[in-house]
Amino acid sequence: MSRKKIYLIRHGQTEFNRLGIVQGSGIDTSLNEHGRRQARAFFERYRDVPFDRVYTSALKRTVETVEDFLRNGVAHEPLAGLNEINWGKKEGQRISPETDLYYRYLVDEWAKGNTSLAIEGGESPEDVFLRIDASLAHIMSRHHERNILICMHGRAMRIMLCRMMERPLRFMDEFKHTNVGLYLLGHGEEGFVLELENDTSHLG
Repeated sequence: MSRKKIYLIRHGQTEFNRLGIVQGSGIDTSLNEHGRRQARAFFERYRDVPFDRVYTSALKRTVETVEDFLRNGVAHEPLAGLNEINWGKKEGQRISPETDLYYRYLVDEWAKGNTSLAIEGGESPEDVFLRIDASLAHIMSRHHERNILICMHGRAMRIMLCRMMERPLRFMDEFKHTNVGLYLLGHGEEGFVLELENDTSHLG
């Protein structure tokens, strides 16, 4: 099996991130100025990596995060299976004490193993796992691609990392994330090996 390097990042900051407004797969926001600076800093650090392809979700905040690589001619494939979890009725709402209480309830239940519990009007972690699993299988089937950049979203990325590292979904919050934080993984006959975890050294 040929060895691959997977560079997995979360998208840059959006104005909804800054304002504390819930955004999932139902909210298609752009990066704000700070997010664009974060994206540029990542590009400047990793521009010389010979990426074979960039995979993003179908949401523009991920595409905007990697657009400098696309301008340089790196092949791009958006996959809706990499979209953020759908936060249902909470999408577009400013985080309030009530919203935060509901979120804490969900996270606590998921940590207990109740990962089939869906957000009201939205998705469960198990729902997201199914589409991420299919997307990852598609990505890994491209055996000729050695260096891969994947840009996605916070909760979805945690679920992706559980899939890669063969961890039960109840442990997904062990994988911390920040805007344009990098998880670097190698993949070979031994499976996925985590080499960097939420690295932000490129952000200064």
